[in-house]
Amino acid sequence: MPKIEHLRPSELHHNPAYSHVVVASAGRTIYIAGQVSTDEEGRVVGEGDLAAQTTQVMHNIGAALAAAGATYANIVKITTFVVGYKPELRPIIGKARGVFFEGMTPPASTLVGVTALAAPEWLIEIEAVAVVD
Repeated sequence: MPKIEHLRPSELHHNPAYSHVVVASAGRTIYIAGQVSTDEEGRVVGEGDLAAQTTQVMHNIGAALAAAGATYANIVKITTFVVGYKPELRPIIGKARGVFFEGMTPPASTLVGVTALAAPEWLIEIEAVAVVD
């Protein structure tokens, strides 16, 4: 596994849900396109349910990682896009997403509120960058 280091600059507020700085050295970089809440048949999973959609998105990211010979532990950065974002949605996303990073230091993360995604039934889209040997 490449060396992946999570830094906690003292000048930045620590949040256990994400890392401010992740340094990855050596290895192969994997870029995972934004994943949405669809199953292998392209059907929407969890229509209208942000927690269910987040879980499905994370499962899809897991499938993409596995195809590239990686796991959630290899993710160094994720970007999350949420339709109609309000602060009260963050714990819902964090809880559903956190299950996949349980027991490990989470990656660097950005959350962006958007007015819409490519399909009206999608509530969330997550893209990821991972590093493997």
